[in-house]
Amino acid sequence: MPSRYIDRGIIKWAPFNALNGYSTMLKEMKFRTRKNKKPILSDDEYQTLNLNIQQAIRENLEVEIEYYENGYIKYGFGKIKKLDFIHKLLILSTNEKIPAIDVLSLEIAS
Repeated sequence: MPSRYIDRGIIKWAPFNALNGYSTMLKEMKFRTRKNKKPILSDDEYQTLNLNIQQAIRENLEVEIEYYENGYIKYGFGKIKKLDFIHKLLILSTNEKIPAIDVLSLEIAS
């Protein structure tokens, strides 16, 4: 008599979402654990940052900006379009608005 067993192969090991919300909770926990505290800049770093901003504006150069946002260090690239002193924002040519207090470094692109 032939066997009626049909092998499902890898299907029997395929994961499924047995607990509602478990996968979203894991994603949120991974997001939270990767957060960092905002680095504190020294006076020398602020001076270098200030000089680089002045040179980039004066010569209309492209810059690479490293800034802090919600626990993560992010990067921006472009020319400095405007410094908004009222709202304390650095506005790039890509219309990206970065709070001046969150800028960690600014390098002039070659």
